[in-house]
Amino acid sequence: MGINKDQVEGRVKEAAGKVQQTAGKAVGSTSQQAKGLANQVTGTVQAKYGDAKETIKETVKDEDKRQRDRDSKRP
Repeated sequence: MGINKDQVEGRVKEAAGKVQQTAGKAVGSTSQQAKGLANQVTGTVQAKYGDAKETIKETVKDEDKRQRDRDSKRP
């Protein structure tokens, strides 16, 4: 299974959001904590979108291979 841009960027946003949330907590800034949490959620959604795209891509590739195999067995 490959990796696409949305998976990478999403996971980076998740990590950055966690850092932002932790930093906000350390300095007592609820707004920074909230922004960090929002970035984590945004990153999670983007990463899951990328995961879904990759799954669909693999499924289509597998189905194409099965179809070629069926076609090659026909007389």
